Amino acid sequence: MWTVVDIPNQGGRLAVVTGATGGLGIETAQALAEAGADVVLTGRNREKGRTAIDRIKRAVPGAMVRFEMLDLASLKSVRGFAEKMLAQGKPLQLLINNAGVMAYKERRLTEDGFEAQFGTNHLGHFALTGLLLPLLKKAPGSKALGARVVNVSSLAHRGGKIDFDNLQAERRYKAWPAYQQSKLANLLFTFELQRRSDAQSWGLMVNAAHPGYARTDLIPNGPGSGGLQGLLGKVMAPVLSHSALDGALPTLFAATSADAKALGYYGPDGFYELKGPVAPAFVAAKAKDEVVARRLWEVSERLTGVAW
Repeated sequence: MWTVVDIPNQGGRLAVVTGATGGLGIETAQALAEAGADVVLTGRNREKGRTAIDRIKRAVPGAMVRFEMLDLASLKSVRGFAEKMLAQGKPLQLLINNAGVMAYKERRLTEDGFEAQFGTNHLGHFALTGLLLPLLKKAPGSKALGARVVNVSSLAHRGGKIDFDNLQAERRYKAWPAYQQSKLANLLFTFELQRRSDAQSWGLMVNAAHPGYARTDLIPNGPGSGGLQGLLGKVMAPVLSHSALDGALPTLFAATSADAKALGYYGPDGFYELKGPVAPAFVAAKAKDEVVARRLWEVSERLTGVAW
């Protein structure tokens, strides 16, 4: 069974982890720091950032970690963060697109007018990755040392549909379908980015992961915040879920393991992939649709103004 002790030495590697002030993100960042990586934690709350850095440094004395503000729901924030990283000019070996929001009960918009889940979970990361591409391309080009991009998706992608006629839920909004759409978009982006990297010799390894049912704040802050669903979640969570650290293992495997593959998708190997040891995960056929992926890419370029 693959665990954090199996992470190869990450000394000399620069990693950016989005949404790293709690949940899966902080577990991912701490494990990478413990393996020797220079880790940039990003998030929307500076105070939470300081708390996260303090936690990691207590657990990993001498850890090379720092916090930077990054709000994936704001293209201005995304550009500001990318400009700061580009000015520093260091090759970027690991980009872990982890941040996410889930199933808001009512339709919300990002700063740029996008439906919040699609805008944060997909468009923000699409723009960020495109803007950081020059640094990813600077990483040494080998399987062991080249750049990896890991997109964190979800079991929810299986029920997703990219509704190009209602992409921002302008006509109708339903919380769960909007989340499913954003998580399907994560996988479509993953596979299309790898194809484009291969075609244009960018030298990237692009893959994805999902945490199964991990005990983080994502569900309580979204669909599990109240009512019968919230009550059932509390009752069933101890049986069906696992810890945030266990939920982060598929991401860490995708980011660091020599056995991880381009176009791979990793998750827990238990009942319905809810929890268990890391293994290849099920990919719905719709996530492999290259026609939809190309169209989504073109739409995403137009909406974000980030041309690759």
